[in-house]
Amino acid sequence: MTLTAQQPARLWAPEKRWPTTGLVLLVTLLAFEAMGVGTAMPRMVMELHGESLYAWPFITFMASSLVGTVFSGRLSDLRGPRPAVLIGVGLFLAGLVVAGTADSMTLLLIGRVLQGLGAGTQVVAIYVLIAAVYPDSDHPAAFGALAAAWVVPGLVGPTLAGWLTEHLTWRLVFLGLVPLVLLGFLLLLPVLRRLPLHTASPPARRFLPLAAVSAAAGVAGLSWAMQHRVWWLGLLSLVMLGAAVRVLLPAGTLQARRGLPVTVLARGLLGGTFFAVEAFVPLTLTVVHGYSPFAAGIPLTMGAVGWSLSAMWQGRHTEIPRQTLVRWGFVLVSIGLAAVTLIAPAWGPAWATALIWGVTGMGMGIGMSSVSVLVLGASTEADRGFNSAAVQISDQMGAALFAGVGGVLVVATAPTVGVIVLSLLMAGIALMGAILTGPRCRDTLVT
Repeated sequence: MTLTAQQPARLWAPEKRWPTTGLVLLVTLLAFEAMGVGTAMPRMVMELHGESLYAWPFITFMASSLVGTVFSGRLSDLRGPRPAVLIGVGLFLAGLVVAGTADSMTLLLIGRVLQGLGAGTQVVAIYVLIAAVYPDSDHPAAFGALAAAWVVPGLVGPTLAGWLTEHLTWRLVFLGLVPLVLLGFLLLLPVLRRLPLHTASPPARRFLPLAAVSAAAGVAGLSWAMQHRVWWLGLLSLVMLGAAVRVLLPAGTLQARRGLPVTVLARGLLGGTFFAVEAFVPLTLTVVHGYSPFAAGIPLTMGAVGWSLSAMWQGRHTEIPRQTLVRWGFVLVSIGLAAVTLIAPAWGPAWATALIWGVTGMGMGIGMSSVSVLVLGASTEADRGFNSAAVQISDQMGAALFAGVGGVLVVATAPTVGVIVLSLLMAGIALMGAILTGPRCRDTLVT
């Protein structure tokens, strides 16, 4: 699919202004919650006497988010995006309230499950809603706006959450978002009411609920196994993930089959390689170079800024084929990941990390947004939900698998050696992604 630059995107035209604001606000709040919880978590578990369960609020959110993703995809294909948006926002709000008023770890975990279900449901519904509300020519700009919605949360989310936790209460990390989520939902209500009747008949998809549960358990189990070095659990989790992939992703995804399958695979390769290395950038700067936690976080901020700016840039250049931008994204990510090896040794130029990670983030912004555009372009009304969910699942599985590999490498070796090996390995995989999105796809990434 090639887009032409016949007219500028109309995301902020009078008739689209409020739904665009609502979508961006909802994504911004999802990002704030994601960025802030980690900062507030130590105080939460201490007050709720749940130190032994420290990892579980993250694991339960991740697993339930995957289930919500699958559920939302199927519901959107059957009924359109309206019910998925309503249910997603409702579950997320309920989760914020339950977690924000929790007086025990059990209630906190229930709240996190509800938040994960709501977040996963919302993200897929937003993708489908973009396809229903905006013309194809506006999709690049729409995904650029969603990427930009992560900038402010990335810059101030952890700091704001830390201030609230220290000076007021960690409960505001959850409860403070409730009125804003309601506002975002109210801004979407008019466009939701005007959506045409959904008449598409999606194909039957056998074992979808079982596959969703299997994938959620597999991702959660793999995360736990890598953190606690329980190898048998890690292997069992991989088997569960492998079984789930056959149902949850388009046929031929793992074989990089031409068209939609390789597009979905590209999302997992981009996200997996990037986040696997990003997890160890602060560790390298603090352990090897003696940086403070604040200074070690600056490159991650630069990566987020680069991601958002490049995502907005691709939204303004619809004359460039999206498959070309995906390849550019892979190349930039590969270069950035390989360059991380320069700062892994003690003698490396640590000062260059912010620049390196900013360039890597630019590759992500170009590539990830373009993949999203291509997936919608390859979808019909009957399978937009399934394909949008598949993109998110590929993303989550890639991050879980490659982060697990990174954990094994860094734990099994010295930090410097582990980071160098991991960076080169991930750079090679990203380069492979650039190759797969080239000759295999001829003149277009999707058919």
